Amino acid sequence: MIDIALNISTLKSQIPPSVKIVAVSKTKPVSDIMIVYNSGHRIFGENRVQELLSKKDQLPFDIEWHLIGHLQSNKVKDIVPFISMIESVDSARLLIIINREAEKAGRTIDCLLQFYIAREETKFGFSIDEACKMLESSEYNVLKNVTLCGVMGIATFTDKTEQVREEFISLRNCYNLLKEKYFRDSDRFREISMGMSGDYPLAVEAGSTIVRIGSLIFGDRIT
Repeated sequence: MIDIALNISTLKSQIPPSVKIVAVSKTKPVSDIMIVYNSGHRIFGENRVQELLSKKDQLPFDIEWHLIGHLQSNKVKDIVPFISMIESVDSARLLIIINREAEKAGRTIDCLLQFYIAREETKFGFSIDEACKMLESSEYNVLKNVTLCGVMGIATFTDKTEQVREEFISLRNCYNLLKEKYFRDSDRFREISMGMSGDYPLAVEAGSTIVRIGSLIFGDRIT
C-alpha cells in the first residue's frame, strides 16, 4: 500500500529547501491530495483545467494551484480567478489571452514561459528566438496583468541520462539569457521549473528551482 505521507516527507528530505515541490495530483482523488495537504504541503499541480475545476472547490482555499499542462485559450477564463501560477505559457497569443482575462478578473497572474527542449514532437513551447521576439514586441510591453517569473520545460521521456541532462542545461541557458537580456532588474524572474519523478535529481543538479512530482508522492498514475 502506498504511504503518501511518508513519500512526501521522504521527498522533502532529499530535495534542497530552496527548490519548490509541485505535488502533481492529476488523476488522483481528493482524499489523496488531503493526505499531502495535511502533511503541511500547499503547492499542487494539475494538467487539465476540467480536472482542476472539479477538485478545487472540494479542497482548502489556501492551496496554491499550478497549471502545468497545455492550456487551451478557451479555458483561460475558467482558471484566472484562482490560479497561483500558469507554468505552461507556450505562445505569445496565450500570454495575451491570459492578460486579458486576468484584467477582467482584477488579478495579475504569475506565469512561466514553456520552452521546447525535448526531442519529441508531442511537446509544446517556445524556441529562444520566439521568446526573444515576443519580449521585444509592442504587444508584450503593454501587458500589465501577467508577471513572467521564469521558464519551464519537459525533458524527453528516455533513459538516456546524458540527453536529459543536456536538455535541462539548455533550459537553464534559456533562463540565463532571458534574465540577463530582459529581466536583470526583476526579482520576480527567478524560477526554472524542470524535473519530474523520474529525472528530478538531474534537474536539481542543473539548477531547477521548481520540480513537478507525481508518482513518487501519489504512486503510479490512474489511467
